[in-house]
Amino acid sequence: MDGRYDFDFLHGKWNIVNRRRRRVFQGCSEWQEFPATGEVEPVLSGFGHIDKFETIFPDGTPLVGLTVRIFNPETQLWSLHWSDSRTCTLFPPVVGRFVDGKGEFFGTDHVKGKEIQVMFTWNEITADSARWAQAFSLDDGMTWEWNWEMLFSRVSNVSEFRADEYRPLHVVAS
Repeated sequence: MDGRYDFDFLHGKWNIVNRRRRRVFQGCSEWQEFPATGEVEPVLSGFGHIDKFETIFPDGTPLVGLTVRIFNPETQLWSLHWSDSRTCTLFPPVVGRFVDGKGEFFGTDHVKGKEIQVMFTWNEITADSARWAQAFSLDDGMTWEWNWEMLFSRVSNVSEFRADEYRPLHVVAS
């Protein structure tokens, strides 16, 4: 087991509950909660996954996102690349692996002109649920501000999939 199957739990359709901090790095304790849908399928003969994400933020702004996950058998690490309809840019990857059922992935990015460290975690994984969370650090990982979490619930019946309810009709990059 080199790790290439670690994300196989995510294949399929999901309803997602999001909790997102309203503002980062401002001491904000206000969180927004909103629904989303996701759909994940394997690519590259199982060495990768495409993850489609769709939501409408509480302010009415639609978001369509895409994660490309690629497993490197030499390093036994996953690289997770995100892009969305707000930026239309492929963000720098977070890289990591699963250990004892918990995935931790780290990378570097920029927020408001400042270089930050980014951490994604995957845990609480069952056949029908999972939890993803994101944190940012301004001090090279000495402290972290958790700013987004998603609770995934597997769609077992196609009629339960809420994609039409949240699918934006027209998405404009802003």
